[in-house]
Amino acid sequence: RRLDPGPGRDAARMSRIDRDGLGRRARAAAPACAFWSLRAVAASHEVLRVRDDIAEAPELGEDSGVMVTVIDAGGIGHAATADTSEAGLRAAFSAARHLARTMGNQGVHRFHADSLPSPRGDYLGADERPLPDTISARIDLLAEACRAMRIDDRVIDRSAVATLSTTEQWLLTSAGGDAFQRFRHTVPNLTAVACVAGETQTRSSGGQHNGFCRQGGFEAIEASGLLTDGARVADEAIQLAMAPNCPTGEMSVLLMPDQMMLQIHESIGHPLELDRILGDERNFAGTSFVTLDMFGHYQYGSTLLNVSHDPSRRDEFASFGFDDDGETARRERLIENGLLLRPLGGTVSLARARERRPGFVDTDLPIATSRASNWNRAPIDRMSNLNVEPGDTPFEAMVASIDDGVAMWTNTSWSIDDARNKFQFGCEFGRRIRSGKLAEVVRNPNYRGVAATFWRSLSLVGDAATVGVLGTPYCGKGEPMQVVRVGHASPVCRFDQVAVFGGSS
Repeated sequence: RRLDPGPGRDAARMSRIDRDGLGRRARAAAPACAFWSLRAVAASHEVLRVRDDIAEAPELGEDSGVMVTVIDAGGIGHAATADTSEAGLRAAFSAARHLARTMGNQGVHRFHADSLPSPRGDYLGADERPLPDTISARIDLLAEACRAMRIDDRVIDRSAVATLSTTEQWLLTSAGGDAFQRFRHTVPNLTAVACVAGETQTRSSGGQHNGFCRQGGFEAIEASGLLTDGARVADEAIQLAMAPNCPTGEMSVLLMPDQMMLQIHESIGHPLELDRILGDERNFAGTSFVTLDMFGHYQYGSTLLNVSHDPSRRDEFASFGFDDDGETARRERLIENGLLLRPLGGTVSLARARERRPGFVDTDLPIATSRASNWNRAPIDRMSNLNVEPGDTPFEAMVASIDDGVAMWTNTSWSIDDARNKFQFGCEFGRRIRSGKLAEVVRNPNYRGVAATFWRSLSLVGDAATVGVLGTPYCGKGEPMQVVRVGHASPVCRFDQVAVFGGSS
């Protein structure tokens, strides 16, 4: 399948990856086997920061290399190298074939020539408006944003930061696969720290762990509020420093998209990763309370809960045309009207699950969710863009529906058990809701719950106007560790009978 939502194949050819030369060397070095593939990655990044109106030294980096995969004798093997000469590729292919043959004798799943897809096409991610073309000009933008937070002497620390990355990938397979992808990732943020009468509080625009993440260029900078929200962020830091602690008790909670992002990530995304359900992660990142026999009949949440895996949305953080095993990206509904339908499982995991449970899920199409953090890691099941679908309730009506509760913005802390079931989350900013109206600011708003029952307490879902498109650059999983980018879009959501507590509880 050929994809080309970007500026066309000519732009794809203007790449740091020498596709013609690398392809010739790969074909010459590849062994005789059932199937082989080569995934080349070339990435660059810069981290720019202005703190208290002083520009810090930029962090600049580049990285490139290849991962080769071999299927032979019923097994699969991977090997990575930064040496893309013919000799380097030959050594990597030899190591991968040795691993494949070893696994073929001992593995629980038999691989064959068509176990992995061979896609063709180009995918050029969102990058509609160019960023300023020099580091100096980009730092000037951050300096202006940092100055905008200088509204009061009680603001004792201010910073504006942007992490800008460009990644190119090329997948070549022995079965004719030839798929090129390019992504620009943009992560801007503002942070203000205020101190009032000995109380210090932090407020940010994108979260202290960089929750505002998009694909795109200057349009992503503008959408983040980096250029407009400085005074608001600083003022809210001061408000927090003067605010009382969040109360403790059982009440209704309105979670804003920048907190829903983390709630989705931890208590839907990780529990639904199929390799985790199959037990692959139990000695490191944990297991899941979800089991294979739940799919198709388990009521994960209330009938208002609809969750989609959608890597095809171009501006979201983890959008792509093909996953790293070559599966074509498709929007898939994982939870519909609260009913659990499908796991986050790629080509390999779906085949393994069906060996264990014949007839598992009612489709032969795997979800395009096998991803690797870089050229030197093998693909594993990862959530990509995992989104809660909007409902039809305006924000004002959601607030008006609550007699006593708390609205919470922007994740700042999280804790969840190894089965991704029991959790405790904290937010930066809260406001009490009294008699259907937003009332005073409260600091240190926290809540806890159990995923298996929390999502069933979902009682209202905001309309499309309440949706925020966010994500995280720091989703960790796998041995050796892989840190990948994940996108989450969500409306505002109301949950009832939630255990809420403040920082003094």
